[in-house]
Amino acid sequence: MRSRIFLKLMLAFLTVILAAIGTVELVVQPAWKRSLQNEIERALTRSTLLFAERVENVEPSLLREVVEREARAAEARATVIDSGGRVLADSEGDPAAMENHASRPEFQAALAGRIGTHTRRSASVDIPYLYVAAPVRGGAVRMAYPLASVQATMREVSRRLLLGGVVALLVAIVIAAIASRLISRRLREIVHFAERVAAGDLSARISTRSTDEIAQVAAALDSTARQLERSFTEVQRSRSELEALLNSMEDAVIAVSVHRTTLWANQRMTELVSGGVRIGADIVETIRDPEVLRVLDEAAEHRESRTGETSALAPRRIFHVTAAPMPDHATVLVLHDITEVERVERTRRDFIANVSHELRTPLTSIEGYAETLIDSLPQEEAVAREFVDIIRKNAQRMTRITEGLLTLAKVESGERTFQFAAHAPGVLLEEARATFAERARAQGIIIDVEEVAIGGSVRADADAIHQVLSNLIDNALKHAPAGSRIALGARDDQGGIEFYVEDSGPGIPSEHLPRIFERFYRVDKARSRDSGGTGLGLAIAKHIVLAHGGRIRAESRLNHGSTFFFWIPAATAAARA
Repeated sequence: MRSRIFLKLMLAFLTVILAAIGTVELVVQPAWKRSLQNEIERALTRSTLLFAERVENVEPSLLREVVEREARAAEARATVIDSGGRVLADSEGDPAAMENHASRPEFQAALAGRIGTHTRRSASVDIPYLYVAAPVRGGAVRMAYPLASVQATMREVSRRLLLGGVVALLVAIVIAAIASRLISRRLREIVHFAERVAAGDLSARISTRSTDEIAQVAAALDSTARQLERSFTEVQRSRSELEALLNSMEDAVIAVSVHRTTLWANQRMTELVSGGVRIGADIVETIRDPEVLRVLDEAAEHRESRTGETSALAPRRIFHVTAAPMPDHATVLVLHDITEVERVERTRRDFIANVSHELRTPLTSIEGYAETLIDSLPQEEAVAREFVDIIRKNAQRMTRITEGLLTLAKVESGERTFQFAAHAPGVLLEEARATFAERARAQGIIIDVEEVAIGGSVRADADAIHQVLSNLIDNALKHAPAGSRIALGARDDQGGIEFYVEDSGPGIPSEHLPRIFERFYRVDKARSRDSGGTGLGLAIAKHIVLAHGGRIRAESRLNHGSTFFFWIPAATAAARA
């Protein structure tokens, strides 16, 4: 870590040093050079003007002496040129050997009455010069200053700048070494602290006396560790409470991950499976019941609760299975032991069936003897005949109740077998209508089968569906007023056929709708009893529909009639299932 920090610091320092040297070389030094040349040009211009004043008043014989004196004073080369460009005197050369200067830019500017300046390399000595010319009577004077000294000064500056960069680099190496040592030591402390936290030691702490950015990071990590410790303690407490709660449950609970591995299970589940629960292993190694696995897979696939029932998980035990998805894509499975409930329910059904069966014979005898008594009593015994007729009617009603209870018990227990086959919905409706046609005509009620535009068929037991429709139509006839209409129909609905029976009766209050399919439940008890109802017709219809894999419901509004719907799968959908 220390070497990496050192290299990064050195790279940063080297970048800064090179940037500083480059800035001086490319920006500062050229500006300084231009400033130095401008200063030299101003000084040379002043010297040239003084030179011009002296040349104006000097004798031709003394021209050479004046030129040399002015050249020494200005530390420059002095030249006197006539108007034709011929050199009259020069401080460093023989005028006769020198070429004509008429084409020189500075001389042309001086002849025009201006101060002329120009920088170029001298053809005679091959040195760059700064030339400044001023006009005089009969020509011009010129001074030339060699710029080699300026170049030498710039080279010296560059050399010293490079030397300063080397010194700065050495200083940077020392600073980088010290800084990397200090930074790496502090970072190692932070890394060691983080490793302790990652290993689960949430009691680890880190302190710092500095206020820089590294200290701020350390303080933030220390605060995070404290918060994690508090949160983890709270999670552990909640988990302990949850485990205690789950272990105290009578139901077996197990959680399965999205990869079908066991996440956890309560004590009841561990006791239930013979081989014990293997946490982290595939769920098949713990539970091998196909029905339980099917419910689990469906809940995981569709991300919604699924239920089922199994008796193969444990000997002589029956469980209600519920699987529900959890937020992390896992699935929780709950097994509720309903063995005792099923035993009690089976006992109840057997009791009802046995009692109903035992009551049939005495009720039949009572009804027969009552009819015999009515036939044998003379007509003038009106009171006695009325009493015996009441006995007969109640015996008949008791007979209908026992028959209904027997039918319901057979359907609930599965004792009644259904002969499933494909049937056209229109045919089933028409047969039901024909059964009640005469009774409806006698009551002044019309039964209509509405147009059934269905191309498919339903998979059903024709006699059972006929009994459902008969119970619903019988119910409608009991409550529909004379002159009204009862509508029968069917329609396609989500992979099945929905049948309906609609009447124009007084309707059912909304608070009664959730309970009307319970056995012996009556909305208007007095009216139902007067009409001969047993309170079992809708319960029988419900259990027959459920046995077909369907569902039943009712809709009603007061004084606007009621509509009963029941849905059963279509023949193709049932075959696929």
